[in-house]
Amino acid sequence: MPPIRTSLRSPDPKPPSKQQQLVDALDIKLVPLGHFRALRMFSGYGLYLDGTIFGLIARDRLWLRVDDRSRPDFQKAGMEPFAYSRDGKSVSLTYFRCPDPVLADPAKLRRWAKEARRASAEREKPARNRRRPSLKDS
Repeated sequence: MPPIRTSLRSPDPKPPSKQQQLVDALDIKLVPLGHFRALRMFSGYGLYLDGTIFGLIARDRLWLRVDDRSRPDFQKAGMEPFAYSRDGKSVSLTYFRCPDPVLADPAKLRRWAKEARRASAEREKPARNRRRPSLKDS
């Protein structure tokens, strides 16, 4: 009599994709920064720290959110923005590819991810003290 299988896995499990391996590595490396979450979007993942999107995984690469303060570090490292083609035109996003040396060093990666989270959080902040003009102002 053949042995009874207790696992629901197939006998030849499919190895994880490069993207899934990257998600798994980030989950381990970014633990000190807070709750990490990767949500499927399009053909990749949106990456969140404590509910704030800070990066993307697309084309088997990590892309981090930038702003005017952080963009020079990416440009200095020779990184370019995430871009795609739409209706024959190139569209660039505010995400730049994470340099390989940063991705390989957990401490550096945490600093860059923290900065990406800051850039994203500051961009998403609602404007304060913005008031509508009243009739009195006319």
